[in-house]
Amino acid sequence: METLFALLIGLLIAAGVFLLLSRSLVRVVLGLSFIAYGGNLAILTVAGLREVAPPLLTLRGPYMDPLPQALILTAIVIGFATTALLLTVALRAYQVAGHADVAAFGDNLARDPHAEDDTFADPEHQGPDRPDEPEAEPVPIIVRPRSRP
Repeated sequence: METLFALLIGLLIAAGVFLLLSRSLVRVVLGLSFIAYGGNLAILTVAGLREVAPPLLTLRGPYMDPLPQALILTAIVIGFATTALLLTVALRAYQVAGHADVAAFGDNLARDPHAEDDTFADPEHQGPDRPDEPEAEPVPIIVRPRSRP
């Protein structure tokens, strides 16, 4: 059983690294998820979970340490939250830049890589390094004569 898990861990990690090295944001996020699942399966395999040694104290027999299962459950919850956050960032980057190519982002997410005249993909939000400038209204200058006491 450990041999099958070792092969599956290797497959998950290899697929995760392959996806992580791609240029698409969604593939990068999926690659990180695959690597996390491979890590969780590695923890489960090292813990040696067997049917003859359950982690439940209500059953008879030799008991299994429940710590690896608790670690894996925590890692799964954190992995879901991290994946949701990264997908949200990837969606926002796609909305701002108009593409999901990691290499084309450069220093400015909002710069259109296909434009020749340094224009921006989203003129309302120019990018993180160029904050939106508030439209300044002209302030009327009122000059009052000083009153003498």
